[in-house]
Amino acid sequence: MSGQNNIRSAQRGTTEVPWIRWTLTGIALVFMFLFLVLPLAAVFTEALRKGWDAYREALKEPDAWAAIRLTLLTAAVAVPLNLTFGIAAAWAIAKYEFKGKSFLTTLIDLPFSVSPVVAGLIYVLVFGAQGWFGPWLAEHDIKIVFAVPGIILATIFVTFPFIARELIPLMQAQGNDEEQAAQVLGATGWQTFWYVTLPNIQWGLIYGVILCNARAMGEFGAVSVVSGHIRGQTNTMPLHVEILYNEYQSVAAFAVASLLALLALVTLAIKSVAEWRMERELKALAELPPERPIPALGAAVGGLH
Repeated sequence: MSGQNNIRSAQRGTTEVPWIRWTLTGIALVFMFLFLVLPLAAVFTEALRKGWDAYREALKEPDAWAAIRLTLLTAAVAVPLNLTFGIAAAWAIAKYEFKGKSFLTTLIDLPFSVSPVVAGLIYVLVFGAQGWFGPWLAEHDIKIVFAVPGIILATIFVTFPFIARELIPLMQAQGNDEEQAAQVLGATGWQTFWYVTLPNIQWGLIYGVILCNARAMGEFGAVSVVSGHIRGQTNTMPLHVEILYNEYQSVAAFAVASLLALLALVTLAIKSVAEWRMERELKALAELPPERPIPALGAAVGGLH
């Protein structure tokens, strides 16, 4: 009887009364509606305020197409480079012990603590006309700042923590047992990575790539500093929206902004699917009997033959 009383008292201590739960849920929903749903609805409403024809014309305008192409190009270059760096850095930090490991981890977090505007100014200081390498670059007719290479470099800087930071705790939690077992069975380093490590981190990797891509397409501060705001050449979509809005072309500005918002919603949907699949796989691995062989390790052994 006393045990039942203890259980009931514990439940009362850890479970809120219904009105508190409903109040907290209501506050969360009101907050999301006011600061997420309502602004998104306003963007699409303003973009379509003058009808579909005006919306299409705003997106068909040459400068808008140039901004869209540059945004996609920047993401297409920055994300694969960050993918390579993120996997390499996560592998080194999670699987090995070496001097400077904590320093490397701190460097990965640097873009989270440095303002994107400051990052852009750093690139101007290094590669600008009066910068450290400016005279040499001008002598060889190489343009980095106020050109596409500077935009890509600034985007890489602000986005490179996302993939590494997603993979490091995941790899650390998984440990080295499967990789060591594969190597004992004769797997090469590439086979170990392809058949053992990659299947274990695939959904975390996809999640990190999605976040990295979203930030790359939406980056404003660092890109604004290094772009030079040259219409049709160095303006990404966020910069083009700013220019249109400052010129009182609100419909065109909201049209381009709605395209960015649409890309963000697609990214959110893919992110939700990746999270669901990752949680499902982790739950399946946790329920795997100890005596049952690990599927990834079996694939690695099969890959040797």
